[in-house]
Amino acid sequence: MKEEEVLKQRTSLLRQPKAVWAVAFACVISFMGIGLVDPILPAIASQLHASPSQVSLLFTSYLLVTGFVMFFTGFISSRIGAKWTLLVGLIFIIVFSALGGTSSTINELIGFRGGWGIGNALFISTALSVIVGVSVGGSAKAIILYEAALGLGISVGPLLGGELGTISWRGPFFGVAVLMLIALLAITFMLPPMQKPQKKVKLFEAVGALKYKGLLTMASAAFLYNFGFFVLLAYSPFVLHLDEHGLGYVFFGWGLFLAVTSVFSAPVIHRKLGTLTSLVVLFASFAVILFGIGVWTSHSVVVICGIVIAGGILGMINTVLTTAVMGSAPVERSIASSSYSAVRFIGGAIAPWIAGILAESYTASTPYYVGAAVVLLGMIILLLGRKHLVNIQAGH
Repeated sequence: MKEEEVLKQRTSLLRQPKAVWAVAFACVISFMGIGLVDPILPAIASQLHASPSQVSLLFTSYLLVTGFVMFFTGFISSRIGAKWTLLVGLIFIIVFSALGGTSSTINELIGFRGGWGIGNALFISTALSVIVGVSVGGSAKAIILYEAALGLGISVGPLLGGELGTISWRGPFFGVAVLMLIALLAITFMLPPMQKPQKKVKLFEAVGALKYKGLLTMASAAFLYNFGFFVLLAYSPFVLHLDEHGLGYVFFGWGLFLAVTSVFSAPVIHRKLGTLTSLVVLFASFAVILFGIGVWTSHSVVVICGIVIAGGILGMINTVLTTAVMGSAPVERSIASSSYSAVRFIGGAIAPWIAGILAESYTASTPYYVGAAVVLLGMIILLLGRKHLVNIQAGH
């Protein structure tokens, strides 16, 4: 591609309406919630007298509720409109993140993280369709913006969690509540009213969309891939033995690499290799990294390098998967996105808890070995279901 064409593409990517940037900013803050608690997990375990597997339930309750509610966000959004769905989701996040900061027991905190997950589901699944709807330059560029916001949020989340966590483990929860209030105001005033869709989404329409083999194949692979993703994200803080600052910097590097590759590298590998081949190569690469971390779990430098390098692989997987799933079934994009995201988040929900149990029952390396095997299983499912992915094979 000529240099002028590349420059033109990047310019159109960045020249977006204010509404797009308002939603993207809120996406960054929302995705901070995923990695926010990473640097403070050991501190929470110590101060609330909880085991690693109990603390890992902070991820499980958050992701499990997010996943199940995502099945029904289309039903809600088609009745109250996309803008109100975003605002209601942000209100849930503000309230429950603030309540999380007031928790006195691990069970309270787990419960409030679940409430946070409701808001996360309403916001995240609607935000992608809103960005696609109000952006300029086509859906592919809108998805890249969305994934960039995801990566930036995931990277800044641990950094913010580490900085505020040095004051108190409660600090990050209150910090997100304040930032989300700013995002709420930005969307309220910068996102114009959006028409409700003429067609009302049925209550179980997103669940029913999984009857299409292409979408089911993509969602199943994402379920297994996300298992490995959250083994890396939620379990690694317990093997690094770093303080809040150290963990914050490690996962900031991980998320920053994820953001960069999701925007710049993913479109290139997708275009050159196509959907299936690029995903098979990336899944295999991620599995190798997890296995390598498992072999050298006691060597912190190797684990840190593996985490950061994995971030680059995960950024490309996220973008390619999200782009491909939009054309994987003859349903509206918002329905496909909700269905796929729901299954994906549920896969992530079970990983932290299982990782904690495996580490307590066997060795510190076992969660990484299991994570690598599960990711390879996701790759096998993509290969077995390739005949259902004919419409999305080309890297467009």
